[in-house]
Amino acid sequence: MKVGLVLEGGAMRGLFTAGVLDVFLENNIEVTDIVGVSAGTLFGVNYVSKQPKRALRYNVNYINDKRYMSLKSWIKTGNLINKDFTYYKLPFQLDVFDNKTFKESNTNFYATVTNIENGEAEFIKIHDPYLQMETLRATSALPFISEIIEVDGKKYLDGGIANSIPIDFFEKQNYDKIIVILTRPITYRKKRSTSIQFKMFYKNYPHLVEKLENRYKHYNETVEKIIELEKQGKVFVIRPSEDINVKRLEKDIEKLNHVYNLGVKDGNHIIEDLKEYISYKGDK
Repeated sequence: MKVGLVLEGGAMRGLFTAGVLDVFLENNIEVTDIVGVSAGTLFGVNYVSKQPKRALRYNVNYINDKRYMSLKSWIKTGNLINKDFTYYKLPFQLDVFDNKTFKESNTNFYATVTNIENGEAEFIKIHDPYLQMETLRATSALPFISEIIEVDGKKYLDGGIANSIPIDFFEKQNYDKIIVILTRPITYRKKRSTSIQFKMFYKNYPHLVEKLENRYKHYNETVEKIIELEKQGKVFVIRPSEDINVKRLEKDIEKLNHVYNLGVKDGNHIIEDLKEYISYKGDK
């Protein structure tokens, strides 16, 4: 049976997802394929490597470390999040990512990125996070505060620009079960953003600008679609039971812990229903 898992991004709201996934690990919930977006990818790889609490731990330990994130880094490199420290020193030396377990897993993991030259989403399979760290950077390269990331000659930014919740990735392949972890409550809808900043900053990439300008429409349409599929029993959706009031790059440790703990609480609340959904062999 093919079970797909969709992980929405949301920067530090992604710690909600990390909490839910740790409940999955505790209950031996396994899926065949995962597609992640931005923080959903960065935190989701720890589920495949079977490292509970790692996403919370390294963020709590280093979020206020200037080596992790700083205005100086942004001015010097174009990246508010420091590339060398956060994507290389941290997972290779300081809070080591279990690359071996990830590579040995039977779960296929795909990172969503936005091709800035055509504005389309691409889904890159992650075989080896250590060797594909630039792809992991690309999926979470937020506009304005990240440089454009080149991977295999293509230019990318955050996957959420082109496809914030890529449920269609699994729909097109006729998966038996689809699980979606969102980082916003059911009532949330995106509002239109001012477009002049997009045109000024990315004037050489008109397709990217178009996607940025219309992102709110695509996001809201996808949310409505997910709600309808959920009513039909075709997808299992896990979303926060309360608003997650944190900044995109929140530095308040207490708030970060709260977001993670909310994920654990909500994950435990739905876990038996999820097990039933996965095991049910009737019509999708």
